[in-house]
Amino acid sequence: MLTRIHHVGIAVADLEESIRLYRAALGAELIHRASSEKEGLEAAFLRAGDGELELLAALREDSPVGKFMVKRGPGLHHVAYAVTDITKALAEARAAGLELIDAEPRMGMHGSLIAFVHPKSLGGVLTEYVEE
Repeated sequence: MLTRIHHVGIAVADLEESIRLYRAALGAELIHRASSEKEGLEAAFLRAGDGELELLAALREDSPVGKFMVKRGPGLHHVAYAVTDITKALAEARAAGLELIDAEPRMGMHGSLIAFVHPKSLGGVLTEYVEE
């Protein structure tokens, strides 16, 4: 069901500075930017070699990323896995006893259906499924 790691999400305090740093230090290429007032989030998607990074900056403290930053500071936010059928992946996650944050898939900032699994279900790491 999981086909590969889709991307790694990293919470950052300053999106512009972080984009500059990842481009300079890793040679990452900025491939897409998006923001969502509803989610209180601005994101930058960068390609680094064969992998993709999603830099996440909170637009407000009461957003999910804002709360994360207040509690934990900048750093690893989530690991996203590509799946071929997100509805089936969620059903299998439920059957395996995982706690879902998203009971139903929703549209993500990169234009694909996504759903999150609670961090306490998978070793303390927030997990995202991304349908390809």
